[in-house]
Amino acid sequence: MSDSPFSEFDPPKEEPFSEFDGPAGEEAAASSATAPVYTADDEVENNADVMKCPACGANMVYDSERGKLYCEHCETVVEVRSKTSEEQDFERLLARTNEWGAETHVFRCENCGAQEVLADGEIAKQCPFCGTTNIVQTEELPGLKPNAVVPFAVPKDDAVKRVKNWARKKLFAPRRFRKGANPENVNGMYMPAFSFDTSADAWYSGVLGKYRYRTRRVNGRTVQERYLVTFPIRGNYSAFFDDVLIQASDKIGQKSLNDLQPFDTNQSKEYRQEYLSGYTAGQYTKDGLACWEDAKEVIRARLKASVLSRYTYDTVVSFNIDFRCRNTTYKYLLLPVYVGHCSWKKKLYNFFVSGHNGKVTGKAPVSPLKVGITVFCGLAVVVGLVFLYLWLNGPWPF
Repeated sequence: MSDSPFSEFDPPKEEPFSEFDGPAGEEAAASSATAPVYTADDEVENNADVMKCPACGANMVYDSERGKLYCEHCETVVEVRSKTSEEQDFERLLARTNEWGAETHVFRCENCGAQEVLADGEIAKQCPFCGTTNIVQTEELPGLKPNAVVPFAVPKDDAVKRVKNWARKKLFAPRRFRKGANPENVNGMYMPAFSFDTSADAWYSGVLGKYRYRTRRVNGRTVQERYLVTFPIRGNYSAFFDDVLIQASDKIGQKSLNDLQPFDTNQSKEYRQEYLSGYTAGQYTKDGLACWEDAKEVIRARLKASVLSRYTYDTVVSFNIDFRCRNTTYKYLLLPVYVGHCSWKKKLYNFFVSGHNGKVTGKAPVSPLKVGITVFCGLAVVVGLVFLYLWLNGPWPF
């Protein structure tokens, strides 16, 4: 790497750099002292039907607290034997093989257009986004089959409590909404996402600036004047990126997904149909290649931030960076999210709760009165500071 000739601006160090390694989570183990325990591999067929209880034949659901299939009728517990998911070679994504249409079907909301993927045999009764019951089954195939899933770990009751606490903290929301927000139609839903591992080699160049000050006499007064000293930068940079996570559904934005992170994708499980029992899954609206293009923009921004962090500067005059990715792998993930809404004056405000860590994000109504008071107070503070400056220093020299 060619260092800047300006030693006072702290040219970059030569230590190797690696970041964005996700934390290694521990898998929770739960057991039942009274209910019989079976094993999904031994007792329940992994076919295209709803998971049936081996003891009584009732439908089983995946229990987020136990981390197992659970029969609400006879309390039978069934282990889900699933190993940690593996990274997939990028060439497999290009091949677009391994579809899962044979074991699932799709329902579409005629009101808002949301599409849900359910295990074959399950029926969608309400849309988790708008609450309507106008749901129809479609013949569309959901496309690529996921190879990884982060199972639900937060119970639904806990998610509802967290939404109420979240609403209380929305300072610009109307007081009655904050005090009495009532989450409606809360459903567990697996959101589709792609994560990418890659090594990036970058080449960059640019011009950075450092502010300096000098003293001048203006109208008989001594004032300080700021000016800019620029210096060029140029070099090579390499970094490894672990699990760059990109949402694949138009029903949850990338910002909302970022607000719900982290998901322990490094400890995600190999996809099995049992994890969908009692839940639904969103159909991706962006395929893996489109998500990879978004991931490269994230990588570009992180590379830029990391390169610039190695210099001492005040402003960026110009900056260009090109990079190449190698040894790229991916996972097509299902991420656990509770979806619901709160009603306020006949309008719905969607929220999302991470089924992995309990974080909440979403929209809330805004009180115009509170916003107006805040703006007025802000302007009053600015005006007060101006008058204080004039009182202490006299008229400005310009």
